[in-house]
Amino acid sequence: MNMLGLSRRLMVVCALLMGLVTASCGSEAQGIRPFEPFNPAKAQSLPTSPLSIQSGGNTHAFTVELADTQPERDIGLMHRDHLDADKGMLFVFERTQIERFWMRNTFIPLDMIFIRANGTIADIAENTTPHSEAPVGPNDLVRAVLEVPAGTAKRLGIKNGDVVLHAALGNAP
Repeated sequence: MNMLGLSRRLMVVCALLMGLVTASCGSEAQGIRPFEPFNPAKAQSLPTSPLSIQSGGNTHAFTVELADTQPERDIGLMHRDHLDADKGMLFVFERTQIERFWMRNTFIPLDMIFIRANGTIADIAENTTPHSEAPVGPNDLVRAVLEVPAGTAKRLGIKNGDVVLHAALGNAP
């Protein structure tokens, strides 16, 4: 196991221990506990496809899993202990709608990128809190949501108004 893999596993163990400690600290802590213990067997693996984001004259390439059915969207990235820097999950909806996400049973922090029907980014929720049930999302109609590792948007300079390209959005080259 390489040092990065070991670091990720240590972070998950620390997060789990923190959840156990805070569980006895009153109702304020209840929002950061997972409802289920970490179980990689419950993680889903979906087909992958290329996605790119055009931002500030640069194109950033990702390989994403496509969650385009309700059962797939319900599970999302739950029960995973890492997500590579160039990977993500794209949640695509049948129609544009106001969409809110939460982080129940999600053990890794994520950036959530909310995407309009035309592929432009409506909003970015950076560094979301694992296990939080606080709803995250803009008051804007979106067609898709891209989840990538926390810090990705900041590291790459991705911002509102940038364009996400993917076949499911009908705008991939």
